[in-house]
Amino acid sequence: MPKSEYLFTSESVSEGHPDKVSDRISDAVVDAYLAADPGSRVACETMCTTNRIILAGEVRGPASITNDVIEERARNAVREIGYEQDGFHWQSAEVTVYLHAQSSDIAQGVDAAGNKDEGAGDQGLMFGYACTETDALMPAPIHFSHQILKRMADDRHSGKEPGLAPDAKSQVTLKYVDGRPVGATSVVVSTQHAESLSQEEIREIVRPYVAGVLPDGWMCPEDEFYVNPTGRFVIGGPDGDCGLTGRKIIVDTYGGASPHGGGAFSGKDPTKVDRSAAYAARYLAKNVVAAGLADKCTIQVAYAIGVSKPLSVYIDTNGTGQIDEAKLSEVLQQLVDLSPRGIREHLQLSQPIYERTAAYGHFGRAPEPDGGFSWEKIDLVDDLKRAF
Repeated sequence: MPKSEYLFTSESVSEGHPDKVSDRISDAVVDAYLAADPGSRVACETMCTTNRIILAGEVRGPASITNDVIEERARNAVREIGYEQDGFHWQSAEVTVYLHAQSSDIAQGVDAAGNKDEGAGDQGLMFGYACTETDALMPAPIHFSHQILKRMADDRHSGKEPGLAPDAKSQVTLKYVDGRPVGATSVVVSTQHAESLSQEEIREIVRPYVAGVLPDGWMCPEDEFYVNPTGRFVIGGPDGDCGLTGRKIIVDTYGGASPHGGGAFSGKDPTKVDRSAAYAARYLAKNVVAAGLADKCTIQVAYAIGVSKPLSVYIDTNGTGQIDEAKLSEVLQQLVDLSPRGIREHLQLSQPIYERTAAYGHFGRAPEPDGGFSWEKIDLVDDLKRAF
């Protein structure tokens, strides 16, 4: 039996969080390779700490993407985030690159050859999810958490709020009644700030961002509104805490409202099903909900390394569906080829569109004219309505 009343919490972290700095650098490398050759293969991991950036992984692509090019892309990413502090500065940080050639054993299993189609880059399972809680068809707690930090970052970049610094975290707890969110019971925001600002001053800087994101009447009680609970947050970013690619997979997806297969996205080219199949599963789930076939939809897909077809496609509409889930699985697979090549071609993923995904969620974003966030399109709605 579903609970009639409960609290649910999700968190987000800003582009200046150490792990997100690493994600962005890794995705900047992916974009550099794809811009030079859409068939490039990239698996790039990044570690950031005090004035040091280390990149490692496997690549296959044009010789024009040298270590100097990669270093430049890493520095540009840090500069655009806004780090110019003594312990982490885009100009003075030491950048070391340990990228090497992709394993030939992996390549022969993944590459198309003769009658063999391109295979999945690894085994694994991926999930997609959508629901009617927000206009973006995303769970409300993670959606609001992202929006708070995104608006703060926009005003920091524009100069409207110079007291804010790049590193920040948010956390929103919502009360649900009969499966629908009705208000916030607590909100936590921690943000790096100028040393001259007091905790109370930061609290009042943050307040309008929270109030502006939450629906009218949803603001939490004053004693449950926590801003910089430690009292001070001047030292931040990789200088305060080491960052690694791929450590914020729940922030990147659905804030815990849906299962997660465990694979990270950033630093991986779109032949990696960890990334592309998770995008495809979101695309399908969103179209199911947008078509009015369910209020919630969870989709799981699974793959074996070197095998092109998915091993399974599982649909769960959480008791909200108006249609047979087995038939829905069949129809979705007829509409979209879920092989690695099929996903990449249908969503046009072999483009340099990934650096922008590294913060504020890979899902719930607006599709962009150049192909960014193509998995957020709802262009299957008419076909789904006709099928049912």
